[in-house]
Amino acid sequence: MKKSSKKLDKIGQLGPFFELDKRRQKAVILLFEDELIDEEIAKNVQRRRSTLDNWKNDDKFKAAQEQYKKLVVKKDFESKALRELVNLLNAKSEMVRLKTAITILKMSGMMSDNSTPELDKAKVRKANAEADIAEYKAKALSEAGASGVELVNKYLDKLDATVNEEVGGNNES
Repeated sequence: MKKSSKKLDKIGQLGPFFELDKRRQKAVILLFEDELIDEEIAKNVQRRRSTLDNWKNDDKFKAAQEQYKKLVVKKDFESKALRELVNLLNAKSEMVRLKTAITILKMSGMMSDNSTPELDKAKVRKANAEADIAEYKAKALSEAGASGVELVNKYLDKLDATVNEEVGGNNES
């Protein structure tokens, strides 16, 4: 791991890890590598254990740890994971192939975590139904008096509830 740590240290990226001074960066790296106890890490960065504890409780330091973890995982494992996913596209199981394709699409940003083809179709149906409801409501309001409006509103509320149930209670449009 130390080999990749040195490379990451020199790539000059932006973010919380790269905003830390060299001692804090080294502490982040040593904490990530998980080979030393905190007393040894503090000694290694020429600080007291209490100082290291303070750093570990600091939000900027925690953000730096998260960024560093993502950088190491991305550098060391992302391409291997992607190659494995590509291999799974040829799996015998249709379900494995489908889940693999969805995972690749999510990784590429072409599909979100809460997006499936079925849900997307339901959202389109809901949006169309809501547009039809709004159009019908506007027409009813212009043609009917106050008593007709109340009746139409009750009917449309029931229709709205039915549409929401079909989409699974998801109110996003």
